[in-house]
This record gives sequence, structure tokens and C-alpha cells, in this order.
Amino acid sequence: MSHLRSPFHVVALLAATAVLAACGPTASVARPHTIGVAAGFYPLAYAAAQIGAGHVTVHDLGRPGVDAHDIDLTPQDMVTVSQARVVFYEKAFQPAVDAAVAAQASTRGFDVAPSADLTLVDAGGEGVNGHFWLDPVRFAGVAEAMGAELARVDPANASAYAANTARFVDRLHAIDRAFTTGLASCASRDLVTGHGAWSYFAMRFHLTARAIAGLSPEAEPDAQTLGTLTAYVRDHHIRTVFAEPLTSPALTDTLAQETGARVATLDPAEGLSAASLGTTYEEIMRNDLDALRAGLSCR
Repeated sequence: MSHLRSPFHVVALLAATAVLAACGPTASVARPHTIGVAAGFYPLAYAAAQIGAGHVTVHDLGRPGVDAHDIDLTPQDMVTVSQARVVFYEKAFQPAVDAAVAAQASTRGFDVAPSADLTLVDAGGEGVNGHFWLDPVRFAGVAEAMGAELARVDPANASAYAANTARFVDRLHAIDRAFTTGLASCASRDLVTGHGAWSYFAMRFHLTARAIAGLSPEAEPDAQTLGTLTAYVRDHHIRTVFAEPLTSPALTDTLAQETGARVATLDPAEGLSAASLGTTYEEIMRNDLDALRAGLSCR
């Protein structure tokens, strides 16, 4: 057995088919006997589908292959927001969704930011880091808040939401345990990624995170910043830098060429596309753990 085999394989991947059926950017009408729920981006849509299984129709406002920060909403999206019983979103993460909630769902929007415990501010001045879902414990806190909100708006199914929430939270804590074990003994604890999505993750698992771009993948570094990062990679003998499926690998490739590092892929799970490292959040996280264990030379 390879010493890089991930302990994540003990985590069950449940309801993959259900979440793919439930999340769709073009739907606007809830299935019979369900309530319509809109979600700003994929991790929120995934959580809503797990928590509301059988009782909700989830509409992911994100777009396959499009960075979650920069989406533009279509007229159909605006109809979806206006008709949803609840809109799960993260305030200040997606300006277009913030505007849609303010205009179409001011009393039905549910901001997950308070339950995500967003404590990190970007050093480059881009604001609060909102990528909470890569820390499974923070994601579990958000899931519990989402479950409580669904029970509030649909009290007839409150017991189902509570049970589904508990199961999903248990799976998130299993992910946390898998990463804690899998990253416990690594030759390197320096994590260099395509953009600044990994700070909460790094804090949870005692890594040092550096990013080529800022909080948004579109925030490309200037020459001085890239030079500083190049020196950091050399000085810390970093052997692997990580590109991401939804962003151009050009800067990561340049950094690798300048330093002799290799390029691997790490998926921040902001949205699904053909290039994603899995078809569900949990599968992506499993594959991310495999990639990290190889790239950081973990035992």
C-alpha cells in the first residue's frame, strides 16, 4: 500500500445524485411538495440539498466553470430569487447576489457570514476572506444555521431538516478528522496556491498559506508581489505549487519555472465544471487531500 493513500476514503460520499439533480442554474419553479431555495454558489447549494433532501428544490445561482465571485445574474436568476422561500448567500462575497437579494428577497435572504465566523482579512486590502467552506468545522457551523433557517420557514418538515443537518455535520467533521490525520506528518507545511481561498483551511490544519492572486482569482499580482513569492518558494524549498481548475495556470506555471517546483491541482470547490476534481464537495475534498499529501510529502 502506498504511504500516500488518503485516510479520507473512510468518509462516505452520500447523496451525490440528489445534489446534482437538485442544483441547477436555470430552474425557477420548485418541484411539487417542495419549497424553492436559492443559493449564491455551489457549497451553499450543496449544503442546502443535503439538509433539505426530499423537501427542497435548490437553485444554484453559480455557473459551471465561472468563478463564484464574479457571476452576473440573468433575468431568470432574478425570477428564481424573487420566488425562493429562502436565499442562502454570503454578504460581500458576490456583489451581484447581494444586489439581487436586496431588490427581490430582502426579507427572505439568509446571510451565512455570521455563522461562518469570518475572522481573516486579506493583507492586500480586498476585504474579509469569505472562503469558509474549505474549513470543514466552519462549514459545519454554517450548515447548522442553514438547517435552523429551513426549519423556521418550513416548520412542517423541521424534524427532517434537523436529522439531515446532523448527518451532514457528522460528515463534515469526518472530513476534518481525515485532513487532521492525513496532514499530520508532512515534509512541508507551506501551501502555495492560485488564489487566496485557502487561509481558513491552512489555519485549521496548521499550514502556512501563500497565494499568487488575491481573494478573487482575477486579482493578479504585480511584478513585485510575484518576485517576493518566487523568493519565498526558493527560500523555503517548496517543491509543489498548486493551480486551480477555474483559473488560468499561467502564473502558477511561471512561478514553477522560476523556482523549479512542480505544478499540481488543488480545487477550492467554489463551483463545479468539467475540470473539477470531483462531482460533489465531498469528492473534491477527498481528491484535494490526496493532492496535498503528495505535494507536501506527507507520510
